[in-house]
Amino acid sequence: MELSATDQGVLNGERGQGAALAMRLIVEYGRALGALHLIPVTRAHVDGCLYQGDSGIDFAQALAGGGARVSVPTTLNVGLVDLLHPELNLGNRKRGGQGRRLMRLYEEMGCTPTWTCAPYQLPNRPIFGEQVAWAESNAIAFINSVVGARTDRYGDFIDICAGIVGRVPDHGLHRTENRRGRIVFDVAGLPAKWFANELLWPLLGFVVGAAAGGRVPVVDGVPGLVSEDSLKAFGAAAASSGSVALFHIVGVTPEAPERAEALQGQAPDQVIVVTARAIRDAQRELTTRGDGELAAISVGTPHFSITEFETLVSLIVGRRSRPEVRFYVSTGRSVLAEVERRGWLEPLQDFGATIVVDSCTYLAPFMHPQRGALIMTNSAKWAYYAPGNLGYNVLLASLADCVRSAHEGRILISEALSDL
Repeated sequence: MELSATDQGVLNGERGQGAALAMRLIVEYGRALGALHLIPVTRAHVDGCLYQGDSGIDFAQALAGGGARVSVPTTLNVGLVDLLHPELNLGNRKRGGQGRRLMRLYEEMGCTPTWTCAPYQLPNRPIFGEQVAWAESNAIAFINSVVGARTDRYGDFIDICAGIVGRVPDHGLHRTENRRGRIVFDVAGLPAKWFANELLWPLLGFVVGAAAGGRVPVVDGVPGLVSEDSLKAFGAAAASSGSVALFHIVGVTPEAPERAEALQGQAPDQVIVVTARAIRDAQRELTTRGDGELAAISVGTPHFSITEFETLVSLIVGRRSRPEVRFYVSTGRSVLAEVERRGWLEPLQDFGATIVVDSCTYLAPFMHPQRGALIMTNSAKWAYYAPGNLGYNVLLASLADCVRSAHEGRILISEALSDL
């Protein structure tokens, strides 16, 4: 690998041992990928701040103790605990303390304590064509696909190293030729009214991710415009059921004004016609139990946007969640601040909503119901991971049905795609 004089200096310890460690890992990572040189990035987003064991603390301590500091603006993904609402943190106190310690170490390295899995909802997000180094699967998919900035699929440890040295290998989705669509999903045959239903987008994402794997998918046949929240739900699901880091939706996302451009003028490897049955099968697969006593509701995976809060506030007018059905909303600090500014926090609390920041309810112990309890969610990502992570049964439903069910204290489904 060819290194600039500046990069070689960092590798030799001119910025301290912490930065030298970070550069060594970036260089070795690039060599493993077969990259010929490094390229600069303007910012980073770090997923490694979530405590999953003491090795994460050891690594962060090695960097911070060696004087490492980020050289580009670097935001932080979710941590293990809600620092603003410590009373919400359940589970092992020692583990919670280790989670806080890891979060502090990343702040010490100069990272911005955003604590959100949806950094694209922060002010001043990257622009089209900007080279960045982002971790967190749904954020990678969104920034590549919806915004058109460029990041490869970075994981824990490499993410903070990129933030420290401001460099990444010239490889993967940083390069135009690797952003070409490989597999086409034809959705023109789906009922047109389904595209106005919020459940279509996470379910379609789940179907696409499972079939695409790590290939870049192209979705063709979508009628009309699609909201950012729908694209967020689609990308999060596709990155969960598969490893999708970039998707193109013809006529919607910036690199796919036409199908031919998404494919960069080449033929696709495969074309899959998405049927109504495939969508219904996905809905059944993501629902582990469809009846029984309702224990809780969890929304905000990925973190709720201000637009989603606006919808939620309109839905809760004249309603209160039953005491036996806890209603959890995960979001970022910046969005919560805007919720408070708009005067929405009080009606949300009156309804019975518990707002979690800095973390997410499928990753950390915030929820009171016992293992095996039935939880409703409008998130395919939450439905995909929560049964394994937390041991809950899950019912996937629309936000409106989640609110209605919380108010009635029982399952009420009116917007299942299987009924349309």
